[in-house]
Amino acid sequence: MSMDVGGAKGGLKADINVTPLVDVMLVLLIIVMLIAPMLQKGIDVNLPEAENTGDKPDTADQTVVHIDRESKLYVNAKLVNESDAITRLQAILETKADKIVYLKGDKDAPYSAIMKMMDALRGAGIETVGLITEKKGGNIEGGN
Repeated sequence: MSMDVGGAKGGLKADINVTPLVDVMLVLLIIVMLIAPMLQKGIDVNLPEAENTGDKPDTADQTVVHIDRESKLYVNAKLVNESDAITRLQAILETKADKIVYLKGDKDAPYSAIMKMMDALRGAGIETVGLITEKKGGNIEGGN
């Protein structure tokens, strides 16, 4: 057994060593896999639990309104004041075929804040509102 270290007459071998390239690519893949879920976290809301829910996966193209425990409103994870929320939602929904707004209300948020937002959505002509809850097992689910 012998190893080829050069050309026919003692020249240099011109093959590319791909082992360092593979190592770098695997490290980059691991970094992307760890960072990607952190970027999509959104607003920290303790969702109420419900038993009768339907499966609804979170996707990036959904329109989501968050209401936290201090009654602050977030439209697609951006803080908005109450007067600007409806105009922002209408601007977002103009370009979308799916005219559903998903409402994630913190379980410690005042009931009046959630109902006020639902009334404002109905008044703006947004008829389909999905309430996002946690299933009693702990998975995030959605239902109308």
